Amino acid sequence: MSTSGRVVKRILIGRAMRSDRLSETLLPKKLALPVFASDALSSVAYAPDEILLTLGMAGGALAVTQSWKIGLAVAFVMVIVVMSYRQNVHAYPSGGGDYEVASVNLGPKAGLTVASALLVDYVLTVAVSVSSGVQNAATALPFLRGHEAITAVVIVALLTAMNLRGVRESGSAFAVPTYLFMGAVIGMAGVGFFRSAMGNLPLAESANLTLAPESGYETLGGFAMAFLLLRAFSSGCAALTGVEAISNGVPAFQKPKSRNAATTLLLMGTIAVTMLLSMIVLARLTHVHFAEDPATQLLRDGAPVGDSYIQHTVMGQVAQAVFDGFTPGVVLVSVVTGLILFLAANTAFNGFPVLGSILAKDGYLPRQLHTRGNRLAFSNGIIILAAAAAGLIVLYNAEVTKLIQLYIVGVFVSFTLSQLGMIRHWNRLLAVEKDPAARGRMGRSRIINGIGAAMSGTVLLVVLATKFIHGAGYAIAAMAVLFVLMLGIRRHYDRVRDELAVHEGDTKAQLLPSRVHAIVLVSKIHKPTLRALAYARATRPQVLEALTVNVEPEETKALQAEWDRRDIPIPLKALDSPYREITRPVVDYVKSIRSGNPRDLVVVYIPQYVLGHWWEQVLHNQSALRLRARLLFTPGVMVSSVPWQLEGSDQARERLDENRPMAGDVRRGS
Repeated sequence: MSTSGRVVKRILIGRAMRSDRLSETLLPKKLALPVFASDALSSVAYAPDEILLTLGMAGGALAVTQSWKIGLAVAFVMVIVVMSYRQNVHAYPSGGGDYEVASVNLGPKAGLTVASALLVDYVLTVAVSVSSGVQNAATALPFLRGHEAITAVVIVALLTAMNLRGVRESGSAFAVPTYLFMGAVIGMAGVGFFRSAMGNLPLAESANLTLAPESGYETLGGFAMAFLLLRAFSSGCAALTGVEAISNGVPAFQKPKSRNAATTLLLMGTIAVTMLLSMIVLARLTHVHFAEDPATQLLRDGAPVGDSYIQHTVMGQVAQAVFDGFTPGVVLVSVVTGLILFLAANTAFNGFPVLGSILAKDGYLPRQLHTRGNRLAFSNGIIILAAAAAGLIVLYNAEVTKLIQLYIVGVFVSFTLSQLGMIRHWNRLLAVEKDPAARGRMGRSRIINGIGAAMSGTVLLVVLATKFIHGAGYAIAAMAVLFVLMLGIRRHYDRVRDELAVHEGDTKAQLLPSRVHAIVLVSKIHKPTLRALAYARATRPQVLEALTVNVEPEETKALQAEWDRRDIPIPLKALDSPYREITRPVVDYVKSIRSGNPRDLVVVYIPQYVLGHWWEQVLHNQSALRLRARLLFTPGVMVSSVPWQLEGSDQARERLDENRPMAGDVRRGS
């Protein structure tokens, strides 16, 4: 990396941290709440939209009469799930979360199913949250309209840079906007309910419009009505996404980790339920009308409002009504809502890399995902998450209504399997526990997890039934692909491990070669060639020869003449190449001198000069690279590069030396 590149990296990410400073990155509860709970809290900004949008398919009357019931059902499920996950963080505080619970209690395949679901859901969390944030921000910043996808991708890039700086730093940066959002929404609810009680709460901007049902939804039978209500319920359950993040992030908490995580879960659940129900009630009090196709469904004096009508989000419409005549209040709610939706993606930026690291440690993902970066964050996982989310945002043009159809199915797969795993966990402990008090606590915990499993499983079935053809099928397909891919990676690692393992009595890998045949490849006589010849002679092989390929006869004759003139004490052999190939003749010759003795060894020395810039590599060493690649697949052959460092390589070495002294190191005590 160039000097300028290092400077930019340090500005964006910060100075590298020593591994023994990992404890300094642990989070107190006041920072853990914005880091891990921002996803669940931010759902207040789009879950009511999805409930009203789905109910609005049958007209405005259904949204008015049923929205609060759907909200209560979603809140009840959230309460049960939060109570269930408080059991998880105490029983499995290592950070594996749902993946560990399912793997330990239901088997590796169940754990891998949970992991696949969570990885997909984390990617969707970033895409949905950032896209929704851009749409909400557009309420106060109209110039963003038409540029949502580009804006969302830029936001993802900024979040990536923040998270590459480390969990604690990102938590500190995100804490203020998260608490501002909670204060703004709860404050807006308080003002709204007070104004409603006083009888002077204004109506929403869409209240004077009529919400017409979509085509085919004018009259609904009992079954169709029930199906629509279930679909609205499944859409509203997007409010539950992010609840599992705390159980995956227990190691990031300060001690006592489990107790702090459980307390944070309780705070998150209480605040999220309060804000969600407040928003749904306020939307009902202000008569918000919200349509999937506002241009045709919303009517003014019996006529569609047309494409010129701009439909603001439910949060935006409620804020405009509650803070009627007080523009700063509307702007504050719009800005902090946009910010919290951007920051909600931070939950995934903390969950995805940690889960990826655990899966990599278990051999289901590439080992590189288990490596911490300069700031002790799992940098590779962060970058992969950002790239996948940005791709989805571009593919769906940052349209939340389309993206959210792919959403939540993954998280309810993990919820359900995790709670089933916890039931088996308590069953196993109850089978050996004798203390009545402990058995009582375990029994109560099992009941909580049982209710959680039943509720999560029911919601999962509802989501599958109502959303499969609307996009959830794509999410399930992505989970299946990930599942198969991770199984393939694990099989590869297992196969490599078995082949490399040294078994008792296995001395084959320790035997010395019985005979060494050394070959030095020569293209011309220069310093790299002479160094390679000297190194080869120093190893004292049984046979040593130089080898060149006769591509241009005149050049070959000149090379042989100079070889003889310099009286080099190593025979030079020229291989014919009528088709002007270099790699094939060398490989064929090396294979021909291999005898049937498995202990014989052929060592091929390749002179190679080291360059200073990446673009110079394109101009040199291509033949050497191809030869190396072919010879590495030949049994009994070892390839040795003999480097000759050109002048420009000194600067390259300095650029690569990350540990050289830097200005201020002595003063800092480094």
